[in-house]
Amino acid sequence: MLQILNVVLPVFGIVLAGYLIGRFGLLGEASSEALNRFVYFVALPALFFVAMARVPLSDIFNVNFLVAYGGGTLATAMLAVGVGRLLFPNRLAALGMHGLAAIFANTGYMGIPLLVTAFGPPATLPAIIATVFNGAVVLAVGIIVIEIDLSRGQGAGHIIADAARGVAKSPLLLSALAGIACSGFGVPLPDALTRFCDILGAAAPPSALFAIGLFMVGRSMHAGAAEVAWLSAIKLIVQPAVTAGIAFGLLRMDRLWAASAVALAALPTGALVFVLAQQYGVYVPRTTATILVSTILSVVTLFALFAILGVG
Repeated sequence: MLQILNVVLPVFGIVLAGYLIGRFGLLGEASSEALNRFVYFVALPALFFVAMARVPLSDIFNVNFLVAYGGGTLATAMLAVGVGRLLFPNRLAALGMHGLAAIFANTGYMGIPLLVTAFGPPATLPAIIATVFNGAVVLAVGIIVIEIDLSRGQGAGHIIADAARGVAKSPLLLSALAGIACSGFGVPLPDALTRFCDILGAAAPPSALFAIGLFMVGRSMHAGAAEVAWLSAIKLIVQPAVTAGIAFGLLRMDRLWAASAVALAALPTGALVFVLAQQYGVYVPRTTATILVSTILSVVTLFALFAILGVG
């Protein structure tokens, strides 16, 4: 329990620091948007590029792990969007963000240290692969859905073109693809470039969390409480349960990889969902609340999960 708290509590600390700085007006009213743009256009692309360039393609495309984690993600997303359309009707872009908030785990900032603590250094690789999958696949689908909604009413050709442009101009996806290409073709990265990316990339997670705190100032977190509760429950309970069924039941994977897939699926909603929501101006309050609530509740759910997995 203490080791889980040691990973989760700093997340709250950074969000709280952002809130207090914003509450006292030390950075100005535009600070949240400016910091969010820094994360989206600078820090995260550097992190995605260097992380993927360092991982061999054979490791990235671990088929069983991708089927387990990806299958759990897909099934949960379909359930979340289906229920969201019935109980929380909204425009397509908001429904897309609703689904993204239900499945996009905090695999980078919380996943890597938590898995290493629970399963040892070999668990670093599954966490990196899940981060690559989230950044290169899940995020791409989310951007496509948003772009389709924003282009609605312009005809099928324009919608497809706008969606393609939205994906093609995303710095996150472009950086991920560039990193995968470097890995695939064996392109050596100069030390200066990797250190540059490491320094910028290290700023991404705390900056995104700090920006959430800044955004919270003067805003109510009580609106949409039922929707936020639903999203937190499906993220913390349903997604890991479905993933466990695939990993331990259907595929009977190696225990380390199976347990890692389930633990990664059980992580709370990642701050990158907020970054994307604010970038497009869609579903921002619900996203912020879901990140905070799911992170708080994850202290209990992760402790229970690790007890079931026999960790500790």
